[in-house]
Amino acid sequence: MTEEKNRIRASIAAHYDRSHLKRDIFAALEKAGKRIDSYQDATSFDQFHMRGLTATRELAALAGAGPGQQVLDLGCGLGGASRLLAAEFGCRVTGIDLADGFIQTAIALTQAAGLQDRIVFHTGDLNALPFEPSQFDLAWSQHTLMNIREKSEFFGQLLRVLKPGGRFAFYEVLAGPHQPVYYPVQWAGDASINFLLPEDRFRSLLAESGFDMLQWQETSDLCREWFQEITAKMARRPAGAPAPLGLNLVIGPTAAEKARNTLRNLTEERIRVVYGVVRKRDGQ
Repeated sequence: MTEEKNRIRASIAAHYDRSHLKRDIFAALEKAGKRIDSYQDATSFDQFHMRGLTATRELAALAGAGPGQQVLDLGCGLGGASRLLAAEFGCRVTGIDLADGFIQTAIALTQAAGLQDRIVFHTGDLNALPFEPSQFDLAWSQHTLMNIREKSEFFGQLLRVLKPGGRFAFYEVLAGPHQPVYYPVQWAGDASINFLLPEDRFRSLLAESGFDMLQWQETSDLCREWFQEITAKMARRPAGAPAPLGLNLVIGPTAAEKARNTLRNLTEERIRVVYGVVRKRDGQ
């Protein structure tokens, strides 16, 4: 079992981690005549999830994020949500991600934006969170759980690090009624690191683990419309024209193919996307 976990962990890290990511992003910014002086200067590429900045703000409002809260950003990527939660909602944020390239880039972007006094980042495994018990008011996840196979184990880790009454806010992809998923997609090149669950099983695991549901919102239609706009813009771009400073900086040359496949998966109901907020049950 340990060997299998290590294999999956290595495959996930390999899927996301890109050599010289920090260098490439700052080089692209320089070439475009742009620099990072504020967290807002990176929002075109640091929100690594569907519907970008809009979704982050919506989830933060739904979760009741507010000044002084200690937030754990799980699978933080380039730290886009961490910076927004700190700058716009007054939170103090700890970000963790398995891909060290993401973490090093997140640190550099956060320093450039002047938010390093409110945010810290760690490279680490989400199923072995390196934090003290009852440390966080809010755990936060956007498009992360699809790569976690042992979700019950993960939810147990969250219960340990959340304060009594702490909340877990998530924006996640679920399995739709029609299978299989078309690959590659943003979170997986093939089925070996894709661990989507259908809604009923996902909600059951949350309840069995010790969480009470507070909010649940379907966002699949909004995500489909967003991807329709994205793929249409890609199709209209003249051949040879430079790509915008968007998620292509993070995803790389397969960005367009993955966007088309995700749109197809949403259209054919092979995946669903939801917001959710749950609360750590009393006594857990």
